[in-house]
Amino acid sequence: MAGHSKWATTKHKKAAIDAKRGKLFAKLVKNIEVAARTGGGDPAGNPTLFDAIQKAKKNSVPADNVERARKRGAGEEAGGAEWETIMYEGYGPNGVALLIECLTDNRNRAASEVRVAMTRNGGNLADPGSVAYMFARKGEIVLDKGELTEDDVLMAVLDAGAEEVNDLGEQFEVVCEPTDLVQVRSALQEAGIDYESAESGFRASVEVTVDADGASKVFALIDALEDSDDVQNVYSNIDVPDDVLAALDA
Repeated sequence: MAGHSKWATTKHKKAAIDAKRGKLFAKLVKNIEVAARTGGGDPAGNPTLFDAIQKAKKNSVPADNVERARKRGAGEEAGGAEWETIMYEGYGPNGVALLIECLTDNRNRAASEVRVAMTRNGGNLADPGSVAYMFARKGEIVLDKGELTEDDVLMAVLDAGAEEVNDLGEQFEVVCEPTDLVQVRSALQEAGIDYESAESGFRASVEVTVDADGASKVFALIDALEDSDDVQNVYSNIDVPDDVLAALDA
């Protein structure tokens, strides 16, 4: 059950280093709007919306921004955009595989920005299906450790369908099937355990280990991609050893 996902650790440490608040706010608000449009504007009956709002609040998105996004998505307020999800696949430096998830109201702009970021940073786009098979969609719940032990978390989620609990340093990550996400998240709540985010994402089945030079090049590419307002998530199969991460951090 217990495991250690290098990319998850990397991703969370990297997020802490970057902390591009404005970009992050915009993406979290977009998630709320899309969730409300897809599943209705009531968080009690729409778990995806509930979790999108939870994540936005945990990242200090102002409450009125959250509520306006919910209303736009639900059609209670004018101004919502027609967002569509597009997945791009490609390779970065060192043969690292990338899945690039865009949420955009302009397909041509999204394609152009992804292509430019890839070209300028040593990456190249690949045909659909050439990278996706290396990834599986999973539910991922992240929570701060606080006083919790791995056993505390395991005990809470074991019967709810959780597959593994990973130690991310200052946080734990619970992994499950996307269909079990609400059940696992509810089990944590029932055990009185607060969580930072609960959402589905992609995880690689095969990872590529890189050195400091490779890691910094791949991170530069991911940063360039995430700089686009149209790019919602970048998933990678990079594996950065702890000593390399520490060196980059320093």
